[in-house]
Amino acid sequence: MRTSFTLAQLADPQLAECEKILRSCVHCGFCTATCPTYVLGGDERDSPRGRIYLIKDMIENDRPASTEVVTHIDRCLSCLACMTTCPSGVHYMHLVDYARARIERSYRRSLGERLTRAALAWLLPQNERLRWALRLARPLRPLAPLLGAIGAKPAAEMLRLAPRRVPEKVALGDGQVYRAAGERKGRVALMVGCVTPVIAPSILRAAIGVLTRHGIEVVLPKGQGCCGSIAHHLGREEEAQAAARRNVTAWSAELAMQGLDAILVTASGCGTTVKDYGFMLRTDSRFAQTGARVAAQAMDICEYLTRVALPIEAPTKPLIIAYHAACSLQHGQKITRAPKELLSRTGFVVKDIPEGHLCCGSAGTYNILQSNIAKMLRARKVSYIEKLEPDVVAAGNVGCITQIAAGTA
Repeated sequence: MRTSFTLAQLADPQLAECEKILRSCVHCGFCTATCPTYVLGGDERDSPRGRIYLIKDMIENDRPASTEVVTHIDRCLSCLACMTTCPSGVHYMHLVDYARARIERSYRRSLGERLTRAALAWLLPQNERLRWALRLARPLRPLAPLLGAIGAKPAAEMLRLAPRRVPEKVALGDGQVYRAAGERKGRVALMVGCVTPVIAPSILRAAIGVLTRHGIEVVLPKGQGCCGSIAHHLGREEEAQAAARRNVTAWSAELAMQGLDAILVTASGCGTTVKDYGFMLRTDSRFAQTGARVAAQAMDICEYLTRVALPIEAPTKPLIIAYHAACSLQHGQKITRAPKELLSRTGFVVKDIPEGHLCCGSAGTYNILQSNIAKMLRARKVSYIEKLEPDVVAAGNVGCITQIAAGTA
């Protein structure tokens, strides 16, 4: 793609990076075939290629974001299927992330949108705030249809997605260490995160159990927290970078003291962001080097477990598992074989879901902010899952689990 940025514009490292990405696009349109929003609606502006044109026009001409730009960027799931498909290696993720931050700086949203987005950024990254919000949501669930009818759709979707029962709080304190059973074969840090310990702490307990049972010591570094992806995808870059710095500080301290084989993440949406810390903090002289080091140490738990010699423990019943490949895992981290290999090696019957490259509609806060598209994608995904008649649906991202569970019995 031809660009015409000025030298003054290219002095900005962020714009220089955007220009590099734009120039790598050759307009081939392969991305349109795997973009969920284009597949659903057929609007070129809701395809990666169309969004690239909109972003180019905005930043090249140094314009504030227009309503048209905001509409079509907001509809992007950041599923990154386009990056898997693209033959030219266009790094769409970094381009759309920059566009979101620019929209946040230059566009005045409606009061309702501002309040909703601020509430999500304030609630979701904090365990206790989220726990209390979900407890409050339970008795308010019957109000969801009324809220939707009066135009408060995000609030209605928050109530519909809230679990009917909030699990009991699990003690996963800062600095806690879980010793390896028998001889220690490795040592890892486990990211606790923000949403998982509140709505699915069993995932973290299971991860710790599997790791320690196979000789891996697990530490929960003091001071870690939300990975920053919620703020990042809302365009709130200062908050996202603050979260990244906090985690880099916590994990770097653990690396310096006793060392770590890896920093493990059980939610692939978080893992994609953590693996991008080196890029996110590249212009920060204090954190650029440590951010890159942490990013290099980060691994999805499936990625790590495939490297550990797990003894095969056949299940009492060979359950049929429909494997949902989370976008952040298959497209964001390019991990496609490890989860299925682990499940197959331990005796389960694994079935791929047709159209597995298409998003389920979760995408962080997307199913709240863009509920109509999210519901269409969920219905499409669930219809394919139910045709497989599985005993279990397995997914590597808590957002996907929540989204799919809300659409099927």
